[in-house]
Amino acid sequence: MSRIIDAKGKACPMPVLMAKEAISAGESQFTVLVDNTTAVGNLQRLAANQGFDASVEEKDGAYCLSFLKNGSLPVASAEEPVCAPAPSAGYAIFVGRDIIGDGDRELGTNLMRMFFYTLAQSDDLPRSILFMNAGVKLPAGDEQVAQHLQTLLDRGVEVLVCGTCLNFYGIADQLAAGTVSNMYDILTRMQEAGKVISL
Repeated sequence: MSRIIDAKGKACPMPVLMAKEAISAGESQFTVLVDNTTAVGNLQRLAANQGFDASVEEKDGAYCLSFLKNGSLPVASAEEPVCAPAPSAGYAIFVGRDIIGDGDRELGTNLMRMFFYTLAQSDDLPRSILFMNAGVKLPAGDEQVAQHLQTLLDRGVEVLVCGTCLNFYGIADQLAAGTVSNMYDILTRMQEAGKVISL
């Protein structure tokens, strides 16, 4: 009988970390119980990155994700190049605010928009752009920034947006560009990067 991990009521990124612990322990089959769709999405991404199939079943307001090791895929095959940090590992941008600088707010807003416009035109692109705290208001509320982010997505840049932060500000349904993510994935991208630029 496969192990059952009860992660209902656990805040991000605990469900992902609990599942990762089971994978690290060598378990090839286990079940994770959660009670929100954000956790479901995070766990499905973890499963795909770690060489697992994850089927989802909803019952009585809870979600049951059954993890099963896929023997035809090596563990973390999709992430292999990223998991070997090196001086050439590229860079990530961490955005924890919705303006640049501490001065005038209107100026800070315009600077942020210009930053992402300029970045979208650049030949030296980051691997990942990571949004947390008030930074999530940019892909979920600023039309100009969202357009620039879409250009970056089209050019292969990964955009991760903190789901807990979106929910805190009540703007999860307004996300216009990027993928709802969690602390585990965002921290992993920072650890894998050759350098991290913070705005």
